[in-house]
Amino acid sequence: MVTALSPSYRRGCPRRIGRRRAVQAAVAAAVALALLLWWLLPLGKAPSPRGTVAFTTGVPTGVYARYGELLKRYLAKDLPGVDVRLRPSEGSVQNIRRLVSGEADFTISTADAVAAYQDGGDQRAARLRACARLYDDYMQLVVPAGSDVDRTADLRGKRVAIGQEGSGVSLITARLLKAAGLDPETDIDPVRVGIDKMPDLLRAGEIDAFFWSGGLPTAAVSDLADDFGIRLVQLGDLVDELHAQGAPTRHYRAAVMPADAYSDVQNGRAVKTVAVANLLVTTDRTDPGLTEGVTRTVIDSRDRIGSQVHAAQLVDLRTAIFTDPLELHEGARRYYRSVKS
Repeated sequence: MVTALSPSYRRGCPRRIGRRRAVQAAVAAAVALALLLWWLLPLGKAPSPRGTVAFTTGVPTGVYARYGELLKRYLAKDLPGVDVRLRPSEGSVQNIRRLVSGEADFTISTADAVAAYQDGGDQRAARLRACARLYDDYMQLVVPAGSDVDRTADLRGKRVAIGQEGSGVSLITARLLKAAGLDPETDIDPVRVGIDKMPDLLRAGEIDAFFWSGGLPTAAVSDLADDFGIRLVQLGDLVDELHAQGAPTRHYRAAVMPADAYSDVQNGRAVKTVAVANLLVTTDRTDPGLTEGVTRTVIDSRDRIGSQVHAAQLVDLRTAIFTDPLELHEGARRYYRSVKS
C-alpha cells in the first residue's frame, strides 16, 4: 500500500536538500581556498635554518682563513638565523679530525687529506659528506732568490719548513720529498710551522726553504716578495714518481702556476707544479636545509669573495659537484637539483 505524502512534506524536502548542498559547497570552497593560500604564501615554506655553526678553517694568514671570514659575512646575510663561529686550525688534516669528532660542522679540506683519513680505518670517516668542490691548491716551494736549490732533491741537508703536523701541506710535502728520493725526517732538517711563520723564518735566514700548498696567489707569499727576494722552484719533474706511490696520490695533478700568479717573483715565467682540489666538507649529521643554504651562498658569493680571494674565482657551478672522494650531502644535492630545474 502506498501512502501519499502530505503537501507540506513535499514542499519542505527539496528546501532542506538544497540548503545542505549549499553548505557542503561552501565548505569545499573554503578548504580549496585554504590549500591555495598555503601553497602560495610563505607559510608553506620550510623554516629558515637557525643555530650556531662551527667552521674550522686554517692558519691565520692562509687562504682558508680569509675565505672563511668572507664566507661568514655572506652567510650572515643569506642565513640571518645562523651564527657562524670560525676556528683557526693547522690545516686540512686537523680539520677533518674536528669534523668527525663533532667539534666542527663545516670545513675546507684538500681531497688528498680526506682520502688519507678514509684510508686510516676510522669508521667515522663514512659520515663525511661534501657540499662543493671549491678551488685548487698549488704546491709552492719557496727559496731565497740567490739559493742554489733548483729542484727538490737539492734540499738535502737543508732546513726546510714543511707545515704543521695537522696540515695538508705536511701530507703532500712528505710525498713530494719521497718522490725526490729524500726522507723527510733524516735527509732534511724539518721545521714544522705554518704559513703564518714561514716567511719571517726565511727572511731571517732561519730556514733555507719552505713548502706551501694554497690558492693562487697566497697573500703571505706575495707580501714576502714585496721586501725580500724569493724564487719558486718547479715541482713538475716529480709528478710521475708521485703517482707511482699508489692510489692515495690520484688526487694530485700536474699543473702550472701562471706567470702572473706572483708577477714580481717569476719574471714572466710559468712554473710547473702539482695541484689538488679543495672541498667544502660537512657530515651526514648536518641538517639538509642548512647545508642547502650554505651551498647556495658558496656559489652565489663567488664573485664577491673572489674579488678579495682570487682563488675563489674558480668556484664553478659546473664543477662544484665533482667532489671525489666524497659523495654530496643530501642538502647540497637538493641545491644543485634546484638550479638545474
